[in-house]
Amino acid sequence: MEVDGETQPFRLFSKRGKSKPRFKLEPEVQPQPEPEPPSPDPAAVAAEVDHPPSPTIVTETGQADDAEVAAGAAPATFADLGLSQWLVDACDALGMRRPTAVQRRCIPRALAGEDVLGIAETGSGKTAAFALPILHRLGEDPYGVAALALAPTRELAAQLAEQFRALGAPLGLRCLAAIGGFDSLAQAKGLSRRPHVVVATPGRIATLVKDDPDLAKVFARTKFLVLDEADRVLDVNFEEELRVIFGCLPKKRQTFLFSATMSDNLRSLLELSGNKSYFFQAYEGFKTVETLKQQYIHVPPEGKELHLWYLLSIIKGKKEDPIRSAIVFVSTCNVCQYLDLLFEELGYPAVALNSHKSQAQRLLALNRFKSDQVPVLISTDVGSRGLDIQTVDLVINYDMPMSPRDYIHRVGRTARASRGGLAISFVTQKDICLLHEIEDDVGKQLEAYECSDKEVTKDITKVFKARRLAKMRQRDEGHNEKVEARKEQKKRDRARKRKRED
Repeated sequence: MEVDGETQPFRLFSKRGKSKPRFKLEPEVQPQPEPEPPSPDPAAVAAEVDHPPSPTIVTETGQADDAEVAAGAAPATFADLGLSQWLVDACDALGMRRPTAVQRRCIPRALAGEDVLGIAETGSGKTAAFALPILHRLGEDPYGVAALALAPTRELAAQLAEQFRALGAPLGLRCLAAIGGFDSLAQAKGLSRRPHVVVATPGRIATLVKDDPDLAKVFARTKFLVLDEADRVLDVNFEEELRVIFGCLPKKRQTFLFSATMSDNLRSLLELSGNKSYFFQAYEGFKTVETLKQQYIHVPPEGKELHLWYLLSIIKGKKEDPIRSAIVFVSTCNVCQYLDLLFEELGYPAVALNSHKSQAQRLLALNRFKSDQVPVLISTDVGSRGLDIQTVDLVINYDMPMSPRDYIHRVGRTARASRGGLAISFVTQKDICLLHEIEDDVGKQLEAYECSDKEVTKDITKVFKARRLAKMRQRDEGHNEKVEARKEQKKRDRARKRKRED
């Protein structure tokens, strides 16, 4: 997605007229009579036309926040941030006692009417950093679709809707989740009723508007646009959908972008902001939380199943510091389905999450995992963004992620909100360079996980038998053919898209 140059595919931030902020960051100063302005210099005016001034961008870092907290100058409670009392009570009822760094910095700026870009590690409370200012404004003017929040995956959008409903329950908040996999007609009807908040994936909301252009009027008074996991939402794959969505939104609005990782798109779009913008970055580059223990196991390509079974067997029999639940990340839907069948053959309770399943199956799998009915979730990267499940104590990278950014999001599913957690990555010979790249980017060397070959191979007969049966079932049930069919469909979709663009 290009953002440089005079022609821009869309304008994420929009200029707005000056308005009195609802929250004063500093005591109001009585205005003084202004002196009569001098006559403008024609050369200076010409230079300003040729090179218009850049928007005001206020940048702060987590180090500055840490210093103010240590000095006792930072806001200590949600009430200190300027939020309505009913919201403070709602936070307290949900166990949110003290604001995190990203909340302390971003909420007052959002209440003051500024666009906000927040970069903070996973589990740092970014959702509340944009949800609370929106709900505060809704409490003053609860009319129409006040906010549109976009998320890159269906699971994250569904979770965002749940969090909005929980925080906005005292207000009687009406929140619609518009995501794929469910009846689009029912979602269109729900949208026409003008809920207070719409949480959606870009593809579904764009489809609803294109199918019924009258639905664009629903967003005529939308005050807030949120992009959660903004680096993924602004990916080139969503550009066509975002054009449609931004065409429905009013020019006068606030824009909130939040992510755990920075990208060139986010940095460029921040510079294009026509409104005063606030940029909070809790860290520079990539970072994982200090409470996360990160390790790796060097495994042969044919030994992954054995090491996975060994780790999960340890979890099952652990009495001290037990692992409540674990997420196993894989690289493809094919591997995800294979491990699902393997666990079934081994008699180990687990659920799988991947894009080959229907949305109802995906949500059912997540609900079973969240409610502790099963201890293991096998997932592709569709589950690596934003999911907040408090019982996840272990993340296993069965397949190494293709980039450090993906690694950060995967391991961020544990050790959330200052809790501890463990991440173990399976590293084959071909993954060593990738491991070193991840270590360089996160600035931390992963420790080797010590395990005995004798213990790992103890159940080799059982595991290899289950592996053989799982592969036979996968072949007999036609999973491989389904994978190839989906690849061909994606190729056709890309070809049609290129044809339309040409």
